[in-house]
Amino acid sequence: MIRNAFHLSALVASALIANCSMDANAEQPAAETATLSLTLEGIATHSGTIRVAVFAGQEDYDANGGVVGANVPVASDSHTVTLEGLAPGFYGIKLYHDIDDDGDMDTNPFGIPTEPYGFSNNARGRFGPAKWEAAAFEVRAGENSHAITVGG
Repeated sequence: MIRNAFHLSALVASALIANCSMDANAEQPAAETATLSLTLEGIATHSGTIRVAVFAGQEDYDANGGVVGANVPVASDSHTVTLEGLAPGFYGIKLYHDIDDDGDMDTNPFGIPTEPYGFSNNARGRFGPAKWEAAAFEVRAGENSHAITVGG
């Protein structure tokens, strides 16, 4: 009896493995993706680069592990950048205006930014960056838009 149960288990396992490998080779529908048109507004200085980081979850947001980014050369009061191929979900954005184009966010001796910055939802932090809960917004499959005022 135990021997038959073992053989039955082996047959079931073989059937599941075969079924999984057949499904893996079957044509899968394309995953839905999202496009995000991000408008950067309120740009006071028309030089340098706005450095944008997009985060796909609180853990990435808190660790500064962005999933995608953009460097936007500044020449006017507003710019729009399009980010394609995002998976639908919740995202947060951090950005700063690197006016002197040195690749770093400049700060004063107390660590307070001296270059303009912003967060999704125009969220504001208190004694630090805006929290995920304030910055998170939903991106759905298809076209999406979001605006951020670059300030500080």
